[in-house]
Amino acid sequence: MSTVAEYREQRRIDAAAAEERRAMRERSADERAARLREQARADQERDREVRLQRRQERAARRAASLTPGQVYRRGTLALVVASGLASLPAQVLHFVGISPMLLPLPLALEGTAWVVAAGVAYADSRHLAARVRWLLRALVVASAGFAASINYTYGAHLPNLSGADATTAGWGLAAVTLFGPLLFEIRQWVCTLAAVAEDDDRRERGRHARTRRWHHRRVARIADRLLSAAPFGSLTTEQAWARAWQIHTGATTPGMTPNLYRKATRSAAALVEAQRPIDDPKNAEESTDTEMKRSTADLPVSTPTPITANVRELPRPVAVGFLKSTLPTKPVPSITPAPVAPVEHRSVAAESSRPRRATGRVPDAAKPIRPKRTPEQLLAEARTATAGWADDKLTAEGIRRELHTSPAKARTLRDTLRSERGMQAA
Repeated sequence: MSTVAEYREQRRIDAAAAEERRAMRERSADERAARLREQARADQERDREVRLQRRQERAARRAASLTPGQVYRRGTLALVVASGLASLPAQVLHFVGISPMLLPLPLALEGTAWVVAAGVAYADSRHLAARVRWLLRALVVASAGFAASINYTYGAHLPNLSGADATTAGWGLAAVTLFGPLLFEIRQWVCTLAAVAEDDDRRERGRHARTRRWHHRRVARIADRLLSAAPFGSLTTEQAWARAWQIHTGATTPGMTPNLYRKATRSAAALVEAQRPIDDPKNAEESTDTEMKRSTADLPVSTPTPITANVRELPRPVAVGFLKSTLPTKPVPSITPAPVAPVEHRSVAAESSRPRRATGRVPDAAKPIRPKRTPEQLLAEARTATAGWADDKLTAEGIRRELHTSPAKARTLRDTLRSERGMQAA
């Protein structure tokens, strides 16, 4: 029995092992199929991206080639070639009909017109003298006019045509002969105007560069040093200017300086102060006459002291003779002094309690000299001065009058003291 049981157990183990191997093969096959599907999907995605990129490149090239400037240039060249192909055969047949040895003549005549027209374009691009360009244009007109007269004569004498048809053919051949150089000249004129507009832009850029170097000469010198020190082509002019500006002023924004930043900060603070609402509960206790009080808070009140000097009546003067002589003289009358006003009447004006008004700006020597206090010292004085104040009495106006400081610092001290009291209460 034990042998049969062992045999059955062995068979069961072998069957389990075979099942496990089969399952492993199936998993391997599934994983291989999944990898193949993933690879195929990646290949399809890559092919789709490549096709999309090629399509975008073709669309970009098509858009670049279909711009108005490109269409005008290429269309003009196509019409010029068509006019040359239409006018050249008539000239060849005309001269060959006279003599086969005249075959190079139409080629030279037609080529002269186009070469001189190209010379006009070259003269315009090199900004040569106007007389040179007009001379070349005159040669183009002469060559094209001579070719047009030949084509007209050939077309007007074509056989097997009526008089009207022959005349029409002659005028058509003459027109198409002149049509090509005329289109080429118009094309060159338009290109010259476009070049002039680009030159205007270059002149504006050059003027801007010169103005910038003149206004910021120190920055220009630093930028030149940076450009000369860097490898060729590794640093652009604008990058050098931005770096030089940061080195010279410390600001990363071109055009800004520490003084401008300081002015912008003051302006922003003034704007915030001006936009503060009047009915703010934190500042409701501050009166509108703060500026007037603050301007004279540190100045002592100048009150004139009443005059209390003792005034006594002068003695009566004695009559004195002005001339002493042996001759008999008339008696000189004595001089009596003018009556002196009583003391009480003379001291009324001196004892007037009317204060004097300031008649001008107080000089710096008359202003009290008080050392400038740091924020920590102000906060310590405010804590000491407001230790016994109630919360509703802790206002910026009261702090300002108590410490003789500015409204802005008083508001800062008020907020700090209120926050400290709130933290102590919590």
